[in-house]
Amino acid sequence: MNAHVNTDTTSRVGALIRAHRLRIGLTQRELADLSTISVRAIRDLEHGKARRPRPDTVRLMADALRLGPRARAALEAAAQQGRAGGQGWALPPAPPTALHAMPGRDAETAVLERELGAGGERLVNVVGLGGVGKTRVALEVAERLHRAGVPVLWHAFPDATADYLACGEAELTRRVTGTVTWLYGGPAAAERPAEDPEAAAALPDLCELIGEQSVLLALDGAPAAAPRFDRLTALLRACPGLRLLVTSEQPWETPGERIFLLPPLEVPARGAAPEAVAAAPAVRVFLGHVRRVRPEFTAGPAELERVAGLCRSLDGHPGALAAAASWLVVCDLATLCHGLDADPVALLDHLGGGAGAEGFRAALHRRTDRLSPGARELMDALCAGEPEGLEAEFGLTEVVALTGRGLPESGRMLRELLIGGMVRAAHESGGARFRVLGLVRAAARRTPQRA
Repeated sequence: MNAHVNTDTTSRVGALIRAHRLRIGLTQRELADLSTISVRAIRDLEHGKARRPRPDTVRLMADALRLGPRARAALEAAAQQGRAGGQGWALPPAPPTALHAMPGRDAETAVLERELGAGGERLVNVVGLGGVGKTRVALEVAERLHRAGVPVLWHAFPDATADYLACGEAELTRRVTGTVTWLYGGPAAAERPAEDPEAAAALPDLCELIGEQSVLLALDGAPAAAPRFDRLTALLRACPGLRLLVTSEQPWETPGERIFLLPPLEVPARGAAPEAVAAAPAVRVFLGHVRRVRPEFTAGPAELERVAGLCRSLDGHPGALAAAASWLVVCDLATLCHGLDADPVALLDHLGGGAGAEGFRAALHRRTDRLSPGARELMDALCAGEPEGLEAEFGLTEVVALTGRGLPESGRMLRELLIGGMVRAAHESGGARFRVLGLVRAAARRTPQRA
């Protein structure tokens, strides 16, 4: 699934630029200096690699070529035709290939596919605790949009967990990486002149390739710090068909951002029938991991009951379920459940390696460090209960009573904890009820209180 640019013929706009450049005796470098357009962008236009130059690019090019009214109008018409029709790629660039199935996320992926596919949202940030499955959901959404004909550009930040097979040609990857670097305040793409600090005029050369077509840009494992808002706005304005799908531990809180909270998987209710237990998303994920390490494992009624309790103790957290399943290489299910009852955090390290427990605690510390003082105080109060209160539910009224603060301030603090992934909605109870994740509470008990 290579994303080769369509280079079989030179585009009309590229042919005009080349003809006018040669007519007045300019090299591509000289035209780049006069127009403030990169040499690479000029070369791509002339060779047909880019067929959708933005209006600003056309204007700068026409000024540098000293075109008269008629020639300028012809160039603008050719550029408009390029933006309106034709494909920028022979094959739309594809997202990476997921390595594992993804049960239990149909509702979330359907919502994201609808919002991004229809263009109702242009910036969606999928947030949640590390290991909750943000990347896997983003991969599924990207794959569905790609099957519908939408080109997908994928960028993974250094801290992202790449549980997939990457694909894509080097040149396109370079452009995407340059665009992301530019968004976060780095220099514009190679060979571009100094940027106008007020207008963010020197857009990355990826914009020349995208033009006005519908494209999904996925940013996986984005840092907590948001990109520069002026550059983000300039990118979205220059590419009206571009949509961003971001995965991050916390939202950017930038205007126009659609925050999509991804909670852990649903777990079976206490006393559920074996059929309902087996159909629960958390149970299906856990058993899928178990069969990778114990192909002979069968889940009868007694085993299903233990698995249901295990999934509840791990809150249906996909990363925790995978780590727990790996321990069945060296112990049986009853021993594993006993160990989780004693200390669930201790078994978050995958048996085959990794630092799951340390990573989980580190992520929790990062979250709490970013909380407002009021939200941190609320978190400490909620985690101070006895172990038998792990699954106690509460609502906003109880938060008001616990903190002694007003309804608006209590609501904002509860929202912080909910978006931070420390609290999840208890949908099965009906109404606006919540509970602290047992893993979060267990990790907090093992963490020395901060001064």
